[in-house]
Amino acid sequence: MGHTFDELRAIVGDRGLISSAEELHTYECDGLTNFRVMPRAVVLPNTTEQVQAVVRICHRERMPFVARGSGTGLSGGALPVENGIVISLARMNRILEVDFPNARVVVEPGVINLDVTGRVSPQDYFYAPDPSSQSICSIGGNVAENSGGAHCLKYGFTTTHVLGLEVVLPDGSLVHFGGKTLDAPGYDLAGVFVGSEGTLGVATKIILRIVKRPECVRTLLAAFPSTNEAGAAVSDIIAEGMLPAAIEMMDNLAIQAAEAAVHANYPNCGGLLLVELDGPVAEVDALMTEVKKICSSNGAPEIRVAQSDAERALVWKGRKAAFAAMGRISPNYIVQDGVIPRTALPQVMSEIERLSQAGGLRVANVFHAGDGNLHPLVLYDRRIAGQEEAAEALSSQILELCIAAGGSITGEHGVGEDKKKMMAKMFAEPDLATMQRVRCAFDPLQLSNPTKVFPTPRLCGEKPGEYVPHSAESAGIAERY
Repeated sequence: MGHTFDELRAIVGDRGLISSAEELHTYECDGLTNFRVMPRAVVLPNTTEQVQAVVRICHRERMPFVARGSGTGLSGGALPVENGIVISLARMNRILEVDFPNARVVVEPGVINLDVTGRVSPQDYFYAPDPSSQSICSIGGNVAENSGGAHCLKYGFTTTHVLGLEVVLPDGSLVHFGGKTLDAPGYDLAGVFVGSEGTLGVATKIILRIVKRPECVRTLLAAFPSTNEAGAAVSDIIAEGMLPAAIEMMDNLAIQAAEAAVHANYPNCGGLLLVELDGPVAEVDALMTEVKKICSSNGAPEIRVAQSDAERALVWKGRKAAFAAMGRISPNYIVQDGVIPRTALPQVMSEIERLSQAGGLRVANVFHAGDGNLHPLVLYDRRIAGQEEAAEALSSQILELCIAAGGSITGEHGVGEDKKKMMAKMFAEPDLATMQRVRCAFDPLQLSNPTKVFPTPRLCGEKPGEYVPHSAESAGIAERY
């Protein structure tokens, strides 16, 4: 490995290679700290050419690699692979082009999500996908997980806003998917890549779509006796044909944590609903009147509308701080990311409460109620023997509950390492085999984030050691795109 380290150092420089055990601990996990693996090394390239050179060495040496952004992921997607390296893209953080006439921005993968909006907001544009971690998460990681956020109910997830990609394939070749136009001809390979969780290659440039800021934005808070009434209000709002920019819900435990951390002045209630409307002033005024009526008819004793931009920002600060705020009420927690049909919300919430009581662990609930994306946080204390295992079991039970309700095991955090064991519960073997064929077309040697997503190790049809580099499949992709 010494010679290989020398080669990597020659590519990225002395300050671009991390190999000491003390420094590698920084990279042994992502935002999901339950899983930890020490990589053999971390490289920090500055350019696409350096990424290509590093990946070519990995391909030659049959050495697995994991691309990493800010490391804020919550599914173990950026967890290092045993005997592999981490390619950190944090230094590739330039906004390369801003094209206001065509509402396009070209960025490198290490650009922080919120910095895109910061760059375009003087011209009254914004970048719509807004994960709670948007002030620290990177666009490359958002692409890998197809990240969402509160405002994706109206504006769509990351995949809606990625028009094109420059990608280094796992053999080191460079390809381009999509482009600056809205609908490139041929297969939607940009759509295939977004959400592939780093298993198909490394994105080195991303073409993003930005959105014009609406004339008016207003945010309503409605306090309900429980999440059941709040959930019924959500269903009624959507049933009326309205499409708010965001509909978020928090239960009492989540409210307590957010208040302790941020002091957002939330009402103390069983279920808190945040509804944001945007658009022309007349439309927002009319819709806000209807939303107030629906909330009242579903038993909300208190309804407020934020009266200023500062007040609205504080409302959202409390919601976006909810995950981190759990440290105020519990030493440890596991956050999950299931999806259910909106109409199943009351039954699912009741069943989560039953499972919580049966398992002897509290569960706080924060979720994107408008699209049924739940974020149950299972609270536990690692210092108490057996609690961590009990929390993991309860977390899995909640995902099984989501599947049984006709939902999914993930809405925006990805499968990664954490939920790959659940894939077989959601998909039949022929479905998994089809997904694997797509993966093998891009990465026949399975070097790119190889242990993630799939529940069991899978080969690409060849016997180990018999594969010829630069396969027909991979070369075909390079030639056509």
